[in-house]
Amino acid sequence: MATIHDVAKSAGVSAKTVSRVLNGDAPVNVKTREKIEAAMAELGYVPSVAARMMRSNKSGIVGLITGAISGAEADGKPGGLPDLPILQGIQQVMASSGKTLMIADTGGRADAVSGLIRTFLQYRVEGLIYVAKHHQKVDLPPIPTGQKLVLANCFDDAGTPAVLPDDRAGQRDLVADIIRAGHRRIGYLALPVELLADKLRRSGYRDALEAAGLPFDPDLVRTAEAEWREGETAELEQAIDHMLSLANPPTVLCCGNDKLAMQTYGILRSRGIEVPGQMSIAGFDNYRLISESLYPPLTTAELPYLALGEAAARRLLSMLSNDDAVPEDPTLVYGPVFWRSSVLPIDADDTN
Repeated sequence: MATIHDVAKSAGVSAKTVSRVLNGDAPVNVKTREKIEAAMAELGYVPSVAARMMRSNKSGIVGLITGAISGAEADGKPGGLPDLPILQGIQQVMASSGKTLMIADTGGRADAVSGLIRTFLQYRVEGLIYVAKHHQKVDLPPIPTGQKLVLANCFDDAGTPAVLPDDRAGQRDLVADIIRAGHRRIGYLALPVELLADKLRRSGYRDALEAAGLPFDPDLVRTAEAEWREGETAELEQAIDHMLSLANPPTVLCCGNDKLAMQTYGILRSRGIEVPGQMSIAGFDNYRLISESLYPPLTTAELPYLALGEAAARRLLSMLSNDDAVPEDPTLVYGPVFWRSSVLPIDADDTN
C-alpha cells in the first residue's frame, strides 16, 4: 500500500507538502497540487482516516443504533410502520452535511445496545442517534459526559434530546376532517392501550370531538387488538360487530393503523357491507403499500417517519456545531392527513 512518502517521491516534493494538500492547512500552488493529486491517483494512495482523526480530534462519523435491519417486529410485538424511513431521513441529512453514518443493528435484543454504544465510542464517533421501532420510553445505558446523543421515535427520563411523531395532532386533524365531511358518529378501532401512540391518538380523537361540540360516546371506542397475534382478527371482528350492533351505529370507522384498516375492509365486505357506500373507513400511518393499494384508496394520517429522521439528524448536527439555539424537548414532528376516497362525505342531517 502506497504511503505519503511514496506520493512525495513520485511528485518530486516533500512529504510535508503532500500533507498540506491532504489537510488543506497551508497554501500550495496549483501546479504542485495537480502533481501531487496525479501521483496519488497513479499510486492508488488512500489517506489515513485514523491519522487525520488524531490530528483534528474529529472523526466525521455519526453512529446510529436501530433494529430496523433485523426486522421491525423481531420481538413479536407491534411496531407500526417499518422504521427504515427514519434511517433514510437520517442518512439523507448526514450525507448532505459531509458526515459518514455508521449503522449498527440490535438484532431485536435490547441487551445489545450497551455493547454497540461502547463500540461506537471506540471508533470516536462525534455523535449518536438511537432509533426505536415505535413511539416509546426507553432506558439506555449511560454515556460519557459530553457525548452527543439524540433519541428518535422515543424518549427517556433523563431528558435526552428526543424527536417524536405528533400522534395526538395527527389523529385530531384526521377526525376533524371527517367531521367537516359531515360525519357525527365516528367509531374508533384502537391499538392496544399499553402503546403510548394509542393513548395520544385516543386523546386526539377526543380533542376533535370536543372542538366540534360533539359528545364523547364510549360505545364508539373499542380496542381492536387485546394482544399482538399476527394474522388473527378475533378482537377486531368483535369490535366491528359491536359497532354495527349499536342502535345508532357509526358512519365511519377510524382504525388505529393502516393494517387494521386493511383488515376492516375485508371483515366488512365479508358481512356484505360496502366501503365506503355503507361504511367509511380511515386509517393511520399512510403506509403507502397499504393506503394506496386498497380499493378504494385509504384516507389516513401520516406517521412522518422520514421527516422524523431528518429532524433527528438536524438536531444532532446542531448539537455538534455548538448551536446556542436549544429547541423545546421533545421535538414533535407533524404528519398531514391524506384524504382519499375511503371516507364518503355525507349530509350531517342523515346521521341524526
